[in-house]
Amino acid sequence: MKTINYFGDSRYEKIWEQMQLLGIQDVSSRTQERNGTIVWRLPMKGRGNTHIEYASFSTGYVRNQGNQCHSNWQINKRVNDEPRYFKLPNGDYRKYVGKVCKMIPIEIDRLEYMMKYVIKNDFIKRANMIHTDFVPKWKYDMQKENLKFHEARANEYRNNINDVTVIIDGHKYKLIW
Repeated sequence: MKTINYFGDSRYEKIWEQMQLLGIQDVSSRTQERNGTIVWRLPMKGRGNTHIEYASFSTGYVRNQGNQCHSNWQINKRVNDEPRYFKLPNGDYRKYVGKVCKMIPIEIDRLEYMMKYVIKNDFIKRANMIHTDFVPKWKYDMQKENLKFHEARANEYRNNINDVTVIIDGHKYKLIW
């Protein structure tokens, strides 16, 4: 990973540390660097057995590079555009409000946004697909609750094992050991 520009500013250092911990690599080419683009490769593979890559562009876009699918897409938040009005043939007007990507002009803000998106949508969402010891918190909590329930049931059974009752001809008899 290239470490230029990541030391001296606490926000950049935090992003760099997170990327080191997660195994995310900077794979930007020289041309991309000159254009203000940073490309990040995740340690996991997507479709087509290629590594997932995200890029931060100086124009304000953050995109999935699309090397594991047919095209790349913007991960920027979508916001409502300014309303546009169209005149219909009968003289009425119709209002149209489209969606546009919200640009993130500052590089560190793009990197922080990308890290949050990648952790949420690639690391946590795909946690069961990665061969590691990572278990999502909800799954851990559910297993812990199941364990407590089954231990309580087993203890009840162990405590009541000495009580044996037999029903003969409709009469209930308790056997004493």
